[in-house]
Amino acid sequence: MNIIAFAGSSSSQSINKKLVTYAASLLPAHSVEILDLNDFEIPLFSEDRERELGQPELAHQFMNKLGNADAIIISFAEHNGSYSAAYKNLFDWCSRINHKVYQGKDMVLLSTSPGQGGGKNVLALALNAIPRFNGNVLASLSVPSFHDNFDTETLSLSNEDYNNQLIETLKALG
Repeated sequence: MNIIAFAGSSSSQSINKKLVTYAASLLPAHSVEILDLNDFEIPLFSEDRERELGQPELAHQFMNKLGNADAIIISFAEHNGSYSAAYKNLFDWCSRINHKVYQGKDMVLLSTSPGQGGGKNVLALALNAIPRFNGNVLASLSVPSFHDNFDTETLSLSNEDYNNQLIETLKALG
């Protein structure tokens, strides 16, 4: 199975990128490509920009990556209770190319944050929205208090309960 995985963050120190990268490492039987949203940085979306520029090539490349995958894993960063600007902007451009952004792909959604909320607000937002954009969400998991539950030396979840929950969550992909 060919899986695309990425964090909904553009931070070079993204804890969501660390989580999704660790999740990918738990799927050795699959081919997992980890994307970096910084590789798809495009102008801020507006209808005026779209008329002026057309649809950016990087948005088409991102859509092609999703389209060529069998499944998608996203770990969402929560910025003020919502998506990060980097994710939302890329998503907005992609939705102009094809409203069915996720192209019927099976998906696992993750989130984490430094606090006890674990990014649950953005995860709830994504769980509600993604099916409308043709994503088939199979499972999700929020990991709270990232720095208390993730070992940055071994780049793995140090909390056994959350680690087991992540393993179970990923089993949804088969």
